[in-house]
Amino acid sequence: MEERVYKLMKGAGAWNIALGITTLVVGVTSGVLMIIAGAKLLNGKSKLMF
Repeated sequence: MEERVYKLMKGAGAWNIALGITTLVVGVTSGVLMIIAGAKLLNGKSKLMF
């Protein structure tokens, strides 16, 4: 019985680590893309007329 609980906890821990790494990678990637988009907007600021 206890071995089954430990296996279940091990699987949950592995999933949590994998999900955390995935979330970190997605966050960093989206942050870099937003910085690039903002830089492009600042670069083309002089061409905009309101």
